[in-house]
Parts: sequence; C-alpha cells; structure tokens
Amino acid sequence: MPLLVVGISVLILLLLMTRLRLNGFAALLLVAVGVALVQGIPVATIPDVLSEGIGDQIGDTMLTIGLGAMVGRVMGDSGAAQRIAGRLLDAFGPRWVQVAMVVTAMLIGVTMFYEVAFIIIVPIAFTLVRVTGAKLLWVGLPMSIALSTMHSFLPPHPGPTAVAATFHASVGLTLFYGLFIAVPAGALIALTWPRLPFVARLTPSIPKGLVSEREFTEEEMPGLGWSLCVALFPVVLIVAAAVTDMGATGEGPLLNVVAFVGSAPIALLLTLCLAVWAFGPRIGRSLSDVGASCTSAAQAMAMILLVIGAGGAFKNVLVEGGISDYIKDATDGWSISPIVLAWLVAVILRIALGSATVAVVTASGVALPLLAGSGVHPEVMVLAVACGSIAFSHVNDPGFWLFKEYFNLSVIEAIKVRTSYTTVLAVLGLGGVLVGEWVLDVLGV
Repeated sequence: MPLLVVGISVLILLLLMTRLRLNGFAALLLVAVGVALVQGIPVATIPDVLSEGIGDQIGDTMLTIGLGAMVGRVMGDSGAAQRIAGRLLDAFGPRWVQVAMVVTAMLIGVTMFYEVAFIIIVPIAFTLVRVTGAKLLWVGLPMSIALSTMHSFLPPHPGPTAVAATFHASVGLTLFYGLFIAVPAGALIALTWPRLPFVARLTPSIPKGLVSEREFTEEEMPGLGWSLCVALFPVVLIVAAAVTDMGATGEGPLLNVVAFVGSAPIALLLTLCLAVWAFGPRIGRSLSDVGASCTSAAQAMAMILLVIGAGGAFKNVLVEGGISDYIKDATDGWSISPIVLAWLVAVILRIALGSATVAVVTASGVALPLLAGSGVHPEVMVLAVACGSIAFSHVNDPGFWLFKEYFNLSVIEAIKVRTSYTTVLAVLGLGGVLVGEWVLDVLGV
C-alpha cells in the first residue's frame, strides 16, 4: 500500500537522523532511493528522478535563499537590521515583540512566497533576539507561523491561485474572504505556540554566519529611512508585479519589465546591489570587505541548500511513484460534503507528498465534479483546499528543512514545533471555511 510506504520511509528517515546521526542530505537521498525501488521506478531512471527533484527544488530556492542571505548579512554587518529592530522595539515595546513580528510578517507575506519573506525578515528577528535576550523561537516562531498562513491560505500565492482557476473562482473574492480566516487563525497560533510547554523549553541558538554578532552604537548605524528602503525594496518590486499580474490583461514591454524586476531572484539581486551601495562603506573600505560578508552568508547557507534539495528529491520520488494518483483514485467515491472532501484530500496528499502545490492541484481535480450543483461558493472551495495543504508539514516538505535549519532545531524538535502548528492551522482553517460558507448563505451572497 503506497501510504504504508510513505509512513515506513518517514520512520526510517527519522531513525537515520536521530539514532544514527546521519547527515540530513545523505539520509534523505538514501530514503528516496529506497522508496523509488519499492515503488517500482526503473533502476536506470532513479538517478534522473533524484536529479530532477533536486533541480526543481534548488532552481526555485537557491537564488532566492542565497541572495536573501547575502542581503540579510549586509544589513546585519552595517547595522541596518539593528536599526529596524530597535525601531520595532520602540514602537511595540519588548513585551509586544511577538505582535511586531506577526504584523510585519502578515503585511509582507500577503503577496510573497514563504521562503522569500522568511529570508527577508529573519535577520530582523535574529537581531531582536540578540538585542532583547529573548529566546529564538519566542521571536522567530510567530514570524514563521504568520508567513505560513499567508502563503498557504491566500492568493496570489501559487497554490490558491491555481485552484481558483480550476474552480473558476474570483481571485479577489478569494483573497477577501480568506483574510477573515487567515488573519485571526494565524495570529492566534502565532501568539499561542511559543507559550506551549513543549515549545517554551526549547532553547536553540542562532546559526553561525547568518547574522552579525556585533552591537552597534547609535552613530554607527545607518538612518531608519535607508534601512527601511533597502528592507522593503524587494517587497515593493514583488508586490507591484503580483498586483500588475492580477489586474492586467494581455502582454506588452512594460508588463514584461514589471514581471522581470518583480521576480524574486531579480528583486533580491537588485536589493543586494542597493544594499552594497548604501551600506558598503559602513562594512569596510573596499568591496572585498563587503564580498567577505556575502561569502560568509553563502557558506552558512550551503548545507541548508543541500538538505532542501534532497527534500525535493524525496518529494519527486513520491510523486513519480504514483502515490498522488493512488490517493485520487481511492477518494473518488467518497460521499461527504464537498468542502470537507476537498480539505481532506489536500491533507492526505500533503502528508504523503510534502508538496503543497501538488496537494492543492490534485485535490481540486477530485473536488471539481462535486462543486457543480452543490451550491458551495467556489471561493470557499478554494480556501478549503488551500488550508488543507498546510497540514502536517514534515520531513518530505522542503520548507520543513528551511525552518529546521534556520532555527537550529533537531528533526524531532522541528516535527514537534512545525508539524504541530501547521496541522492546527489547517484544522482552524477548515472551521473558518465552514463558518464562512454558512455566513455567505445567511447573507444570501
């Protein structure tokens, strides 16, 4: 049974990494090869399947994570991150630092990928940890939870947008309805999870090389205006491209330019150039000093990227092994509420495959025939599938490894923290979707 294969492979992976202390990159590749053999993927094609999975994952994330880490390190070494962190503390106070991170993450995360927004905000979170003396998860976890919610629940993120097209739903209405679910659910979990005993007792340290350990004086730091300008520059470019893409029809030179500069890698590359120009003199007298700062960030990211790539290989083996088709066939005959079915299929696929995008696309295909004549609003169905796709993030999800490595957690610790919060978010999302459909029916919308 394919789902049994997934379960056993996860257990073996945990055994390799916890008991045998095997490196995550090697452990993921070994398990991926084993699953490929069990699922009947021809031996001769297994290397290609692994390479394709690594290439797809690294291709999507390497430029974003690498450039983002360099921007973060330049901002840290110049004092810009400390300047922004200090102003957040002045505005919210040390007591409300978690609220500051949630608000910042939700505003930036509405239109930005989880990975991109994470890389942009995490240097500020690290700096707040150093300045306030708070625990890393106390400050960083609310940020991650808020970003996860925005990315998984709402368009224009790729999963919800793809499902909206399948269900012929309005992207604007889906975003509008979704905000009433995502904001309270994300804020509730973001402010609750760091206080839970099994989270509060964890005390990971900031990974070496990703943030400056120097504390700057007032005179040494750049002004708030320039610090915010550099931090928000990629956000403005990416948001402008997303809004233009949603509202524009056809093609043209200007639209192509907006799409180009608004792509995450180009936006971050331009931001790095701006950061070097604005803050370079504060780091050193020559470009070699700035280059050393960027090199340090790249070296710190090397193993993180390898592990994320191996996670992509594991995911691709599961997809090529036919597990998504098996789940789709098994759920075709279920006679339950289309909202619950759409959510449940997305959850099962997410657990089995790790890919939220594959989960939502497949789940929407299963639920589409049930939508006609059901009376359910298509925008609500989009949200049902989208919130199901966030559930149970674990070792076959490349985002899990980004979270684990940046917050310096063991595999078991990351499962306790991230797997639990993503699952509860999915359940709260389902509740919000069911209530939302009821409210729309009462109002006669």
